[in-house]
Amino acid sequence: MREDETAYRDFVTARIAHLRRVAFLVSGDWHTAEDAVSTALAKLYVAWNKVRDRERIDAYARTMVIRAVLDERRRPWRREKDPYDDTMSASVPDRTGEVHDRILLRRALEALPRGRRAVLVLRFYEGLSVEETAEALGCSTGTVKSQTARGLAAMRDLLPDDYLITHGAIDG
Repeated sequence: MREDETAYRDFVTARIAHLRRVAFLVSGDWHTAEDAVSTALAKLYVAWNKVRDRERIDAYARTMVIRAVLDERRRPWRREKDPYDDTMSASVPDRTGEVHDRILLRRALEALPRGRRAVLVLRFYEGLSVEETAEALGCSTGTVKSQTARGLAAMRDLLPDDYLITHGAIDG
């Protein structure tokens, strides 16, 4: 039992920051991301001894986090608008040269439905294949392909032309 707990702690220590970023990209909210990661890691702890394929534990944890984000948004209390939400989600501006791009991308991602956003995050941020994304989300490869195409089309519509030209998404 002690060896399993050490392995679990080592995994969490190494991967928690990455899992939070993925959860944030899908949810668009740091508080929801924290809740989803906490929920997923608690479930992972309970199932840790049952996980046979330790080589795929990262994919398993990521899937748990993505599903926790999607499940969290389905909860009835999440549908209520918090009057202080706008002030609580204000971020401190990043002073690096990519701030403008990051803001544009984040706003465009936030405008997408969560499922489509999850597909784009898994495909392009995580670098998963169509099949791996389908497995992580529990859907068909056809759904991943169609959601990817629709998500990319929506991103092109949401992002300004100067951004798309600068980043080679369209010819200038």
